[in-house]
Parts: sequence; C-alpha cells; structure tokens
Amino acid sequence: MGRLSVNLCGIEIDNPVIPASGTFGYGYEFAEIYDINCLGTFSFKGTTKEPRFGNATPRIAETASGMLNAVGLQNVGVDTFCSDVYHRIKNIDTNIIVNVSGSSIEEYCDVASKINALENIPAIELNISCPNVKKGGMGFGTNPEMAAQVVSAVRKVYDKTLIVKLTPNVTSIVDIAKAVEDAGADSVSLINTMLGMAIDVEKRRPYLSTITGGLSGPCVKPVAVRMVWQVAHAVKIPVVGLGGISCANDALEFLMAGARAIEVGTANFVDPTVTVKIVEGLESYCNRHGIRDINEIIGII
Repeated sequence: MGRLSVNLCGIEIDNPVIPASGTFGYGYEFAEIYDINCLGTFSFKGTTKEPRFGNATPRIAETASGMLNAVGLQNVGVDTFCSDVYHRIKNIDTNIIVNVSGSSIEEYCDVASKINALENIPAIELNISCPNVKKGGMGFGTNPEMAAQVVSAVRKVYDKTLIVKLTPNVTSIVDIAKAVEDAGADSVSLINTMLGMAIDVEKRRPYLSTITGGLSGPCVKPVAVRMVWQVAHAVKIPVVGLGGISCANDALEFLMAGARAIEVGTANFVDPTVTVKIVEGLESYCNRHGIRDINEIIGII
C-alpha cells in the first residue's frame, strides 16, 4: 500500500478519494474516460427496492457557487442492479460501495439484504438523509431515535461494512451520529445536501419542479468541514467527509478535520476527471511537505 492508502472499517483503499453517490453513475460510464481503478473506491447511485424514474423536470438548477438538485433517487431498482448492473462491475479492481435508500425500514432492509449476498461489494452507504423524496430519506435522518431504528434493523440483515450518510438539516448532527454509532454503524459519511430553494424572478416561479431541493457545491463546504470536525471528535467510528470538495486543498481540509476518507460529488459534473486530479494533488502535497503517510495529517485539527 502507498502513502495515500487508508483503512476504512477494515477495507484497505489505495487513496481516500471516493466519487460520491449520485454523481458517478455505476462507474462504467466514467471508465470510458479514464481508468477508474486508480480510485480507492466509489459509491454508486442510490438504490431502492423498486425502480424510480425520479422527480419531474426541471430538477437541477445552478446557484451561486453550487447547484440545487431534486433528481429524486432515479435508479433501476435493486433486483435489476443485482441481475444486470452487478455483473458489469463486479470485476472492477477497486472497492465498491452501494448507496441504499428506502421509504420504510422494511424497504431499507430488503435492499440491504440483497446487496449483502453480492460477493464483490464490501460495503453499503445507508442514505437516511436525502431531501428530494416524499417518503423516507431525510425523515429517518433528522431524529436520533428513528435513525437508530433503521440502522439497527439493517444491521440485523447486513453483515458487511455499514456506512450511514447523515443530513446537515438538523439541530445537532452529533446527536444523530452518536445514535447510529450505538445502533451498529461502522462509519458515518457527511454531509448530504442542504435543503435550499431558488426562484426565477422573470417567470415568478421556483426553478425546481419540487420547489425545494438539495444544495451542494463549494457554497456548503465550510458547513461540511465544521460538521465533520464536530462528529469526528464525538464518535469512535471512522468519518467520511463530503460537501463542496473540488480540489486537493478542499480534500485536505476534511482530512485534517478528522475525515478518514472524502467523497467528491458536484465537482464531477464540472470536470469528470476531478477525482484523479485530487489524488494527484494529495501526492503533490505529501511531496512538498515530506509526508510519508497521509494518516499523519488525518484529524490533526
């Protein structure tokens, strides 16, 4: 393992850079652009029990230093994922994380149990924080008791690495993190998008068909870094940081705040090769500062 390698809940990854769920498709789309095996791992788009077409358009809108999205977890459903998509990606020479979502605890468990049976997928990211669906999603992630219930239930049917994705749309993200840790989570990832809204003043209506949506991009980074720092000091399990990362310096902020790994989301839409550039940037930083192991700077703040 090289100096950028990190251990995430027992999974050795070559570097801490992970393309975020919903921004990297199923991986093979980006494999046409570059060798995705250079990434430590990547997180697939949100997978639900039944196929979802997603929300009506328009469902993406640019904002200052970011974007709003209300895609609504468009995906092929877990059965098609297992029968079709999995066979296309199971031999990729890097770790795979499947993002799992649902409208009820039973749905979360059903999807997780089916993913559990897939040999070459070592982890899931349990999405209890999506603000763009009418049922489930963020509703589970805004209450410590509900968050603990869904994590505890999934833990009974899923025996591999369980990462829980947290919402920033709460009074205390630390309380949610502690609750899912106690319920059996192996790691937490944060932050998901912040709830936002934008209005087209000429047309006098919201830009999004759903009126509100998830705000992401550079504008949310200071909030995300603060929350990662708070959670990393409050729990014993590893933290994965995300929110507005678009370059190596952004990634380093999260690592220094306590994240064991980072995810890159919105920046993938701007530059499909951004994750590779961030890995190269981390190498360059280590060279300039004489760092032999990236773990030396994790959590130094």
